[in-house]
Amino acid sequence: MKIRNIIMAIGLAMLQPATAQELKTFTLEDLSFGGTNFRNMMPKNMYTSWWGDVLMYVDSDEFGTVDTKTGKKTVITTTEEVNKAVAKHNEKEKMSWLFYASFPYADQPLALISNSRMRILYDWKKKEIVWSQECKGEAYSDWNAQSRAVAYVKDDQLCVRTADGKETLLTNDGSREIVYGQSVHRNEFGIDKGTFWSNDGKRLAFYHMDQSMVADYPQVNTFEREATYEPDKYPMAGMTSHKVTVGVYDINTGKTIYLKAGDPTDRYFTNIAWSPDNSTVYMFELNRDQNDCYLVAYDASTGDKKATLYRETSDKYVEPTHPITFLPWDNGKFIMQSQRDGYNHIYIMDESQTMRQLTKGEFVIVDVLGFNKKDKSIIVVANAESPVQRNIYAVNTKSGKMTLLDNGKGYHGGVLSASGTLLCDNYSEPDVPRNIEVVNTTTAKRNMIFSAPDPWKGYNVPEFSCGTIKAADGTTDLYYRMVKPIGFDPSKKYPTVVYVYGGPHAHNVDASWHWKSRNWETYMAQKGYLLFILDNRGSEDRGTKFEQATFRRLGQEEMKDQIKGVEFLKTLPYVDADRLGVHGWSFGGFMTISLMTNYPDVFKVGVAGGPVIDWKWYEVMYGERYMDTPETNPEGYEQTSLLNKAKNLKGKLQIITGMNDNTVVPQQCLMFLDACIEAGTQPDFFAYPGEGHNMRGHKSVHLHERITDYFETYLK
Repeated sequence: MKIRNIIMAIGLAMLQPATAQELKTFTLEDLSFGGTNFRNMMPKNMYTSWWGDVLMYVDSDEFGTVDTKTGKKTVITTTEEVNKAVAKHNEKEKMSWLFYASFPYADQPLALISNSRMRILYDWKKKEIVWSQECKGEAYSDWNAQSRAVAYVKDDQLCVRTADGKETLLTNDGSREIVYGQSVHRNEFGIDKGTFWSNDGKRLAFYHMDQSMVADYPQVNTFEREATYEPDKYPMAGMTSHKVTVGVYDINTGKTIYLKAGDPTDRYFTNIAWSPDNSTVYMFELNRDQNDCYLVAYDASTGDKKATLYRETSDKYVEPTHPITFLPWDNGKFIMQSQRDGYNHIYIMDESQTMRQLTKGEFVIVDVLGFNKKDKSIIVVANAESPVQRNIYAVNTKSGKMTLLDNGKGYHGGVLSASGTLLCDNYSEPDVPRNIEVVNTTTAKRNMIFSAPDPWKGYNVPEFSCGTIKAADGTTDLYYRMVKPIGFDPSKKYPTVVYVYGGPHAHNVDASWHWKSRNWETYMAQKGYLLFILDNRGSEDRGTKFEQATFRRLGQEEMKDQIKGVEFLKTLPYVDADRLGVHGWSFGGFMTISLMTNYPDVFKVGVAGGPVIDWKWYEVMYGERYMDTPETNPEGYEQTSLLNKAKNLKGKLQIITGMNDNTVVPQQCLMFLDACIEAGTQPDFFAYPGEGHNMRGHKSVHLHERITDYFETYLK
């Protein structure tokens, strides 16, 4: 009888809704990048691409079409079918997956598929390979669909392989000091590659960087029996920088010319673009101070300068990060992005230097997705609805009128079809993990084709919220995210951790899933902490006044804003003001130590990862943009340096670095430790051998375990 009652009780319990105690708890294997279960905790996605105006999906072992009204998927081919065709072509080869397949020709049923040894064009209707090309040993490869030529780096030399398989070495002096075909200027100015094909794929513009004059930073490989010297080229603020030139190779003539841009010393060349007729190369050119910018046109056949089309100056800095783009329906006009009126907006220009501002307002054009050629509109991403949102609009090129194409909420990004009449909109909202809609960019009609289930269902999830406070200037709105402890009780007081980044080109709070909360915050909320994250002045996409408030004094206005956040926290009855912690990485590590030493009585515990300690040890392009040089701004460098603040440290501080960090070099941490030794203060220090600026793979789990344990030991 008792056994029967127990069984009935269990059965009834299974029918009851899960209580908080029955919900699952998270582990760092769930929440940390590199964790064994991390992928399962991320919102599912449908990976899509366009074949002309036909929406395609790609998966590891198949690809096919997607109905843009219903989301129904129809398989076109599988790895098995592709490999049957591959075997007929080369019995030793095999394609392991189709995940990176693309569809370069709108009018042909061809998929571009590759492995580490060959790339092929597979005709899925004929089920055969119609073209193949060797790709063994390629690095930084850049394939052009029109000519089917590929540019790549091999053994430090820049090479081109044409569609018929002929390989040509464009260079013979490439080395770690003479760099070809790779991104330059340490990836600043929006640069992420070093080769740029003309539209017809018959000419190749490429970067040549001479960094022989740049000092070596002495990185060491400690994994050898005897540690070996493996230096990085690292030009520090105020020191000798590299020299960049731009070459143009012509496949038809086999000749290379260089753009006659003059002496490259202390200059930056960026945002390379081609004219529609492939005869002209355009690029933005900046002086080393980065306050004087030119848009210049060059003859692609001779390298001669044709015209200076635009000039922009600033008393702080000019920051071009987007190449010009020509209007598809008018080869004489192009769009240019600029912050000249205080916000990044679109301007329409022509070769006669006539300029017309197209978008206006106190918001930022974040990205240009492309064009609706039929309507002659530009499809853009902007934060016009709210600074924490990203929404997609069609911009009329005559009137500048912006038509909202999405639901007006959340955080959106998309890819346009070939004609630009259809948009695949992949987005999330604070309570929506992921939705995908296909949008008609003419009518703004939307069809939902995919909605991801909540991967955190069944887990004990904290409360995420967003709000605003005023900045230290008393007028500017700053957005924050708050993550309350699981099982939150407003009558209790909780230890609170301020997570901070605070630097340029980044933000922490937006209207995406969970208000963009980092998973570690959930782990800490599970352990009884309240998390607070504030985007101070100096962070991105709020206009130049907001972003440039920190000029020549990095960290100072940012700290004032973060302290305003602390003042707000102290008004909340459930925040324990005696148990405040702070944590950040990179610029956030700099902010963490800045706050710990400039406001030593506020924070009890801090964890600083990869911190900048003194900007004179940071790299030229970024450092001098925001701080000028140590010679021209000695007061600023002195004020922002943490070396002379080491004596102020009171709370418990753990500093963490990758011992082979080539972004914020280990010298930064080590010199702060030396300053603390001299001052008699006692930070803790941990280093990851062989790691760079961020911990890779499963080491991320170890890292976050260490960060958590430090707060558990000294703050809780």
